[in-house]
Amino acid sequence: MDLWPVDIRRFGRPHRSIDWVRQRSLELYGKHYTMAWPHEEHASGRPERVSPLYGALTAEGACFGEKLGWERPNWFARNGEAPEDVYSYGRQNWFAAVGAEHRAAREAAALFDQSSFAKFLMVGPDAAAALTWICGNDIDRPIGSLIYTQMLDTGGGIQCDLTVARLREDVFYIVTGTGFATHDFSWIERNIPDGLRADLVDVTSAFATLSLMGPRARDILSRITPDDVSNEAFPFATWREIAIGGAMVRALRITYVGELGWELHVPTEHALSVYTQLQAAGREHGLANAGYRAIESLRLEKGYRAWGADIGPDHTPLEAGLGWAVKLKTNLPFLGREALMAQKARPLRKRLACFTLDDPNVVLLGRETIYRNGERVGWLTSGGWGHTVETNIGYGYVRNGSGVDAAYLYDGEYELEVATKRVPCRIQRGALYDPKMERIKI
Repeated sequence: MDLWPVDIRRFGRPHRSIDWVRQRSLELYGKHYTMAWPHEEHASGRPERVSPLYGALTAEGACFGEKLGWERPNWFARNGEAPEDVYSYGRQNWFAAVGAEHRAAREAAALFDQSSFAKFLMVGPDAAAALTWICGNDIDRPIGSLIYTQMLDTGGGIQCDLTVARLREDVFYIVTGTGFATHDFSWIERNIPDGLRADLVDVTSAFATLSLMGPRARDILSRITPDDVSNEAFPFATWREIAIGGAMVRALRITYVGELGWELHVPTEHALSVYTQLQAAGREHGLANAGYRAIESLRLEKGYRAWGADIGPDHTPLEAGLGWAVKLKTNLPFLGREALMAQKARPLRKRLACFTLDDPNVVLLGRETIYRNGERVGWLTSGGWGHTVETNIGYGYVRNGSGVDAAYLYDGEYELEVATKRVPCRIQRGALYDPKMERIKI
């Protein structure tokens, strides 16, 4: 069973304050019998934790959401509209604004404030050995490497989903999701093998993070740094330290939206300066501010998984289609290896699949029931609208006790139950957008 709703590691720094907890508790008690809206945000105890760009983004029309105490831009109001959510079970008031941000990322460039990312350093002479055991992927790579990896439990379930940058032989920079700061720090620290000289340090507050994404990202970045950011000098899945004005910025070439781009990890005191330079350089290239709702739409088109929704302790990399990110072809031992090897030797009982539904009047939110040939086989783990492919997108696990092979998965006729009505849908093979990863690695 998914125990995340009762896991104490879902809490963060704000929950240490009795005043903050009291404010939030009173609000939630008052909502006990009220309508629960999709994408609803709470109002109490805010703002609690903000990035250095909070004021600048507020002036740009940001409508903020809150995650583990952090204020994060969900979307940006345009053309005089109010930066406020109007809740509905249909398309909400921000739908068009998010579509514009989505298209900016696909066609020009978008800038996302992701300063709330949790950031850790693993340091010590045995840091590589510790992470080799904890990580499913191979992190013992040259300095400058950037590795996407899961961290598994003894049953092969995905406990963490994050990136690891090798800064030095004995120093690794770990970046994970905002809401999982406490959980992931605890999981990593508790699983450092006894006797190894390695320490985990939380450095979240030391760095703001600006994600510059889109086909014009290189044009913009090259305007404000003297360093070479060409594909030859700075390939995908690597990191470099680059100069932007007076700041030395840790640039990670990676993406969660499916476009050319960089996460720019900026010393906090330089964040506003770097943001201002990016905005000035990006003006002629169509750079737009964008928020987390655009990220969700963009990542659904690319089939990127979200921990806590599409993947988690109840799912293994093999079931989630992430077997390529696990070092099973090596002889290196790692936490969860035995469980995956055993699972690999038998038919999978569930597999993550992508479904599309073209009717724009249907709104997918996640949790909709999946029917195959008239029988219930699972439910959507996430859902939303893809503004480039112009269709509803849902991801969910198709289950069958006798096994789910490719023939079973793709030969069936599928429906989704949306608001008590069954609606025909199509199962898809591969990513809906740029399946060959050509736009990412240019």
